[in-house]
Amino acid sequence: MSDVPRDLTLAPDGAGPATSPLAAIAPDERALVARLKAGDEDAFTTVVRDFGPRLLSVARRFVLNDEDARDVLQEAFVSAWRGIGAFAGTSRLSTWLHRIVVNSALMKLRSKRRRPEEALEPLLPAFDSDGHHAVRVMTWPDAEVRLAREDTRRYVRSRINELPESYRIVMLMRDIEGLDTAETARALGLTENAVKIRLHRARAALRTLLDPRFREALA
Repeated sequence: MSDVPRDLTLAPDGAGPATSPLAAIAPDERALVARLKAGDEDAFTTVVRDFGPRLLSVARRFVLNDEDARDVLQEAFVSAWRGIGAFAGTSRLSTWLHRIVVNSALMKLRSKRRRPEEALEPLLPAFDSDGHHAVRVMTWPDAEVRLAREDTRRYVRSRINELPESYRIVMLMRDIEGLDTAETARALGLTENAVKIRLHRARAALRTLLDPRFREALA
């Protein structure tokens, strides 16, 4: 079990011990998991085929290049194959695999030589002496509609990639990948309060990066 990320070893499905093994997943998925636990390599090939493309996209969002993303995915599938005995079925198999990929991506980032991060402060809102915004903050009345557009989603994610890594990763985990604060804190070795602070600052900085495009669109 040494190849399984630490937090997944302690809580394979992120939800503590199962009251009924594999009770949370559909019958066809239970059958697939049973084959995996029996060492069926054809079942593993099915998992790679069915889940691989989406999980590769997850890896790419974290490590930002195709070569590293493929390495992350390969390492994640190896961990999943070796650690399938720990899968209790309290979440879907796809959820369990997703968490392994995220952890594998984090380990890849930790292993790479890092350059000093740029400061986030220039992207944060400025306030005058009265505590008001130094630059008027515009509202985006149809932001939800705009964010639903594929081109806008791509633009938003490209701006997320401009954030300093420690903030980018927190935003990815919370706002894109849907992990909760406790999961994010555990995976990053942070306190939950530190995660909340980083997420708040990342969202404020992202708004600064997005503001010119939305102002232009509303003009």
